[in-house]
Formats: sequence, structure tokens, C-alpha cells
Amino acid sequence: MFNSTTPVNRRLLLQGSAAALLLTGCSSAVSGSSSTTTATLAATTRHEEGAESVTFPSDSVTIAGNLYRPQGFDASRKYPAIVVSHPWGGVKEQTAGLYARSLAEQGFITLAYDASHYGQSEGLPRDMEDPSHRVRDIRSAVTYLSNHGQVDANRIGTLGICAGGGYTIDEAQTDLRVKAVATVVAYDMGAAAREGIEGAPVSYEARLDQLNKINEQLTREAGGDPLVEQLVPSPDTMTGQTPAFFREAADYYLTDRGGHPNAKNRFVVTSVGLHMAYFPFAQIETISPRPLLLIAGENAQTLNFSQNAYDLAKEPKELMFIPGASHFDLYDRPQYVKPAVARMTTFFTKHLA
Repeated sequence: MFNSTTPVNRRLLLQGSAAALLLTGCSSAVSGSSSTTTATLAATTRHEEGAESVTFPSDSVTIAGNLYRPQGFDASRKYPAIVVSHPWGGVKEQTAGLYARSLAEQGFITLAYDASHYGQSEGLPRDMEDPSHRVRDIRSAVTYLSNHGQVDANRIGTLGICAGGGYTIDEAQTDLRVKAVATVVAYDMGAAAREGIEGAPVSYEARLDQLNKINEQLTREAGGDPLVEQLVPSPDTMTGQTPAFFREAADYYLTDRGGHPNAKNRFVVTSVGLHMAYFPFAQIETISPRPLLLIAGENAQTLNFSQNAYDLAKEPKELMFIPGASHFDLYDRPQYVKPAVARMTTFFTKHLA
């Protein structure tokens, strides 16, 4: 049995959560970890108001979702619909729920869901971040909406936040049912694992060292439980040299602001090896002629991912910068979320008409 309490294994890999984030970037977290504070859920509960709990299959796994309907919903009509995918380690009650509810208020049926291995969805091991499963889950969500009685199957779009943005771009490349694609602070899990982010680079040597440790761990834990580590570092472990990205992550995920007990602030360490082999933008040009909208914070340390996606994509495409916003500002800060939702409303209304 190999788990997060085995001292030799904890020393073997990642040497602490800050190193994990350095290699892997977007994260989600919250109460349930001994190093975090239990959240009151005041903010995240608001995102769930009016939602219907639904389930749907994703291969052999059952996915749990929250379905949001427009105000004045008319069951005799068919509506355009949007799948909303959460960040790495996140759950549907956090920023994905905020965007899903906000877009439902603008006239769309929206679906925020827990990806496989997270929250109320099935999937073992828990807290595993497998890019292929994340893409599969988006496709399954599109299938669910395509068969929903009040959804027009010819008017389905997708929205992804942070790592969910990278997965959403990937999924749309081969799913022609998706008519329009949008992202908020899109995160390229592969590039982040291989190269890092602004302010927290990863050298080639560090990457190889990490892969060696992951490979050793895969051999060591064969037939036993996977090694699990804390995802977002605790505030009391941070110093003046801690990159701002990590401090902002803790401020959102490890406080009442965005914390939720279904997000456990854990990740399967060896999943980082899967991230290093992941290239979500490899065929981004094939989304065209369907439209792509990328929204990023002007001050986000992840801005280069949205810029890179924009440069690689073909028309029609748009890159919108939210002035003054950092990466995590666009998770929930009203002054930044509102213009993002306004632009997405115009975008989806036009292209899902």
C-alpha cells in the first residue's frame, strides 16, 4: 500500500505542493485537507440555486451535474445549451457553477458537472487528473445535452475554465456537434507541466528529474494505492518568494471565497506524467470554421496559453483581455466576471442562433 502518509514516498516525489503546482499549474482545492480551513460555502451555494441535479454516463463512469435553466423556462421550447467544464481538481459548485448560472440567466440551458474522479462523480482513483478522461467527460456531457428534451441539439456550445479551457479546446477539435467554443483563462496542462508558467518556470532538467521520480513511483505502487499529495499549498507555508499564482490559488480555494468540501485539495502525483505528454492545441485549427472565443486576464500569469491558442487557431477567433484581471480574478470577482459573461452572451447568442 502506497499513500500520502508514507514518509519515504512523500520525500520521493514533488517535495511539497508548491513544486507540484510549479509543474502542473491550475488547481482546485478546499476543506477536507488538514491544512485548510473549512469553508462556509456561502459563495458556492449561491451558484447552485435553481439548479437541477442530473447524472449521465461517461463510458463506465456516472457523472454528476447541475443543470441550469433560463428564467421563464418554457418546457415546450428547445433552447441553445452550453457545457461548462471546471479547473483541475475543481467541482461544479465553484467557478464552473458561477458561469453556468450566469449564462442560464442570459437564456441558455447550461450544464456544470464534476469530472470523473472528482466531487459527486464516480471514478477511481479519486483526485486523478487524466486529460483523456476529462476530454471524454466533455464529450459525454455534449451527448447528454444532445438528447435532452428541451435542448436544440444543433445549438450546443462549450465553455472551459482554466484547465477545463484546454480540455474544451481539445474536445471540440473532433466533436462537430459543438458549434461554438469559449474559454476563460485557458490553461494548457501539457505546456505547464513541461515548461511552467510566468513567474514559475520549469527547466528541462527539472522535467526529466520529475519524470524519473514518477516512473519510479509507478513501479513502486503497482497493485497498491496511488501516492496522493496536497494540491494547493497551505498559506502558512508560503513566503515572500512564493509566486503570486500560488498565493492567489490559496486565497480562492482555501477560504470561504471559493472553497467547497467536495474539492479535496488532493491530486494523484503520477498523473503529472500524463500531463507532460498532453498537447491540447495540436489540432486547434480544425475547430474552424466554428468560432473560438478566448478570454484572459490582462495580468494573468497564464496569459501566454490563451495567446498561443489564438495564434494557432484559424478564423473566426477572438482573444479578449479583461483589464486589470489576474488568473483567479476571473473565477469569481464580479468586476471581471461580468464583462466576460457579457461577451460570452453575445458570442453564444450569435453562434448558437
